[in-house]
Amino acid sequence: MARFNFYDLNVYSVPEGKNTVEEMAALARHFCYKGIAITNPSRSCSPEKSTLVDGLEVFSGVELNVENASKLHGLVGKYRKMVDVIVVRGGNENINRAALENSNVDVLSNCGSLKDSGMNHVLAKSANDHDVAISFDLGDIISQRGGRRVRALSNFRKNLKLVRKYDVSFTLTSNAMSYYDLRAPNELIALAGLFGMTREESISGLSTTPEKIISKNRPSANYVFEGVEIVSVPSDNALLDEGDEV
Repeated sequence: MARFNFYDLNVYSVPEGKNTVEEMAALARHFCYKGIAITNPSRSCSPEKSTLVDGLEVFSGVELNVENASKLHGLVGKYRKMVDVIVVRGGNENINRAALENSNVDVLSNCGSLKDSGMNHVLAKSANDHDVAISFDLGDIISQRGGRRVRALSNFRKNLKLVRKYDVSFTLTSNAMSYYDLRAPNELIALAGLFGMTREESISGLSTTPEKIISKNRPSANYVFEGVEIVSVPSDNALLDEGDEV
């Protein structure tokens, strides 16, 4: 597993969570993560700045939690250039649809709520069309017991079938409110196996998809657009045929 770079893109710190950024980063580094995103809700405070804590990348993020879908697009526009990761906390179908139809949204979370799966075929297709990832928030499995945990697992199974059918990007996250909630990558992979996710899919949700989100929002100097990157630029002399005069 050491050859993969793992990320948890939905982690909270004070004042929304119980621990500081430095405390969350220290444990994440111990768990061999490459990076985490601090996604405190927009109501809490200004987003944390991206930083490096003892070699661990801490990405700036924000969680948008709205009751009215009409307010969502304005908030997304406000924060898009401020943060590396925009997470929309899912709610009713109108909120979910508005998030999945906005290409500036990175992740829709809370789709495996205890009430229902939060997803359907129409929403899954929209997620694919607009390249918005679905988050499997495994904190629902970690924190719940009995019938509530059974319902969470059932909803995750439904969502997994949809993301497979429509080739939707997805992330795995501990949705950690404190360092007691944070889990190592191998633990999240094992938990995802409880609702049928393969090891390869889990690794993609912890590595490939997060890296894609970060690279899209923090492009390098050689980045042109998704799927295209300049590898090298020949010098002027290299463009001349042999025998040409300068």
